[in-house]
Amino acid sequence: MFSQETKAEKQPLIPILKILEHNYDISFSYADAIVKDKTTSAIIGKALSLEEVLSLIEKETGLKFKILNNRFIAITSPQLNVQNKQNALNALNVQELDEVSISNFLTSGISKTGTGTVNIKPKGFGILPGLIEPDILQTIQALPGILSNNETVSTLNVRGGTHNQNLILWDGIKMYQSGHFFGLISGFSPYLTKSVLVAKNGTSAAFGDGVSSTIDIQLDDNINTDFTSGLGVNLLYADGFVKIPLNHNLEIQASLRHSVTGLKTPTYDQFFDRILQNSDITDGQTNPDKTISIDDTFYFYDFGIKILHDISEKDKLRFNFITMFNTLDYLEKDNSTAIENISNSGISQSNLAAGLSYNRQWSDRLSTDIHFYSSNYTLNATDSDVTNNQRLIQQNEVLDTGIRVQADYILSDNLKWTNGYQYTEVGITNFQDINTPAFTSNIKEVLRTHSEYSEISFLSNSKKTVLRAGLRSNYFDKFNKLILEPRLSFTQQLFKHVKVEVLGEYKNQTTSQRVNSQNDFLGIDERRWVLANNTTIPVIQSKQASIGLHYDKNKLFLSAEAFYKQVNGIKTRSQGFQNQFQFINAIGSYRVKGIDFLVNKRFTNTSAWLSYSLSNNDYTFSTLNNGEAFPNNLDIRHTVTFAGTYSINNLKFALGVNWRSGKAITEPVKGNEVFDGAINYSSPNSSNLDDYFRTDFSTTYDFNFTKKTKAKIGLSIWNVFNRNNSLNRLYILEDDNTVSEVETASLGITPNLSFRVNF
Repeated sequence: MFSQETKAEKQPLIPILKILEHNYDISFSYADAIVKDKTTSAIIGKALSLEEVLSLIEKETGLKFKILNNRFIAITSPQLNVQNKQNALNALNVQELDEVSISNFLTSGISKTGTGTVNIKPKGFGILPGLIEPDILQTIQALPGILSNNETVSTLNVRGGTHNQNLILWDGIKMYQSGHFFGLISGFSPYLTKSVLVAKNGTSAAFGDGVSSTIDIQLDDNINTDFTSGLGVNLLYADGFVKIPLNHNLEIQASLRHSVTGLKTPTYDQFFDRILQNSDITDGQTNPDKTISIDDTFYFYDFGIKILHDISEKDKLRFNFITMFNTLDYLEKDNSTAIENISNSGISQSNLAAGLSYNRQWSDRLSTDIHFYSSNYTLNATDSDVTNNQRLIQQNEVLDTGIRVQADYILSDNLKWTNGYQYTEVGITNFQDINTPAFTSNIKEVLRTHSEYSEISFLSNSKKTVLRAGLRSNYFDKFNKLILEPRLSFTQQLFKHVKVEVLGEYKNQTTSQRVNSQNDFLGIDERRWVLANNTTIPVIQSKQASIGLHYDKNKLFLSAEAFYKQVNGIKTRSQGFQNQFQFINAIGSYRVKGIDFLVNKRFTNTSAWLSYSLSNNDYTFSTLNNGEAFPNNLDIRHTVTFAGTYSINNLKFALGVNWRSGKAITEPVKGNEVFDGAINYSSPNSSNLDDYFRTDFSTTYDFNFTKKTKAKIGLSIWNVFNRNNSLNRLYILEDDNTVSEVETASLGITPNLSFRVNF
């Protein structure tokens, strides 16, 4: 913060403005000419209010600060002519296109923007039921239309789509791994993250890939003036972060997290049992002829770093790097013979990514950005069968590299024009090796894509009309194929407190995940990435549209949004069938129609909300089920969430109830379960699991650990009533020609404790 306790040497105004933007979470709009030669004697010291700081600078510089709203402040000079004043506001108008229109949406730190996206800011995050850390991908599931059918962040289903149909970006780099503990918690540190933009529809033309949603994780891009750091620990991991400004134009930001699984906490035990149930490990434990000992050989970690260098007032250079890693090793001992026979099995999963970007502000109207990036994902497993002396090695690797060049030009007070080009090269390898009988398979595919995009953003003078319209073209040189993708986001204020929102988009993706066998990768992670070849694996294409009405008055927000989504080119192997279609290769589509409702009432210390989603999700495969539509594997018709948060001083509480109808499954025909040596299934997905019901609770308390150190303690309880929810059910034909059920159960009651200090 700032004070004027002693006479200080004057310093340039621009760095001081950056400090103000960071400390007060505001944004200044100004012409470079009016501030570049200004100085101020404001120094860091005893806290002053924002108004006091601005008043002080006004007296010293002769500038005028016009507070337009709680986020934006325009800087003008009485000596400037009218045209220069208007130029100073041009950038502001464009910025507001993507800025917050409804703040503290559900809880603090979550906001809905004027372009239909939701903005999550971990730094200002309040509290949600079951969460004591701002877990990015768990937080997203609080939004209507987004859930995980099996409680993991690696299976986010956005309006009926599979997880691999979500584009997840970490500071502009596509990530192919999203979680730790094989999907039970997010793999991204929230403490380097500035904001997370979530778009279910109406995505900007700047984004390709991801036919279901875009999750854009953005790191802090401004150089801070203060050294900040933090340490935290809970019953799953310990973490720390640091932001080190080396001087006024250079900063290093870093975060590290590592599991504390060696402690074998109750939380760890619950997570371990949940993720490993029905895998090769637990199957071995139930076999009396074998024992499997699992030592402290499971662990995970992630490390991220960003280097920020402002070469000049107009030139910025940024470098970022992230690595996340999970590994599990175990021993298998054969007790059926007198000779000791022990083998090693295990699985590891990692994603390394790096990027380098250069931004140039050519003038008040024109800026350019160039970004180089690379993302490398690997999944390795060794499965040793000591009884049969067999060893299976499986590997899946993705290497995604590319470059993106973008130019933004302010055409007028109300219009911004964005143009860009993106080149990507994706290579995917799938390798298998079996020693008995000897078999090796190594398949590698490479695809290069050239994309161009152009987009216009418009904001009316009255701020009642927001429009973003664009077109993206994608050319695949290997297929000599061109796909055009129009995008639209339109918001119009109809009445004082009522807005209508229209969103639409065409999108495609060339990468997807498939399941060859339910025992792939030890049964822990059955999915492997594959690349489109335009024949047996087509390019997946989607089109969707939605229209919504939003009412916001006196901290009461009402929303109703109807949507339609059609996705073509999906493979049966990518959908995880566990019925009569499990080993069939077919190409088809799915169609989702539905409505999302939300009621959110916010008080001074309380926020309560009720959300309801109704959707109908059907497959169509011309060669399956006589070409007739049948329920999607992810068809969950009804989803309801009722939750609330309450804060009193530094103490916060959150309680929430989640209910949804059971997902579709296929059961054997009762009384005639086996026919011709195979399971005799009924009509595909004609049955449903029991309804899912879960209650979560969390509480946190903030206090001053020392005069300069803030601390927080937290307690969360997932599934308070220990409800036994069924997440999946499949059927296996036994050797005696009978059919047995294999059930996947949800997490039981799972407590977690946390302690965190920030310096």
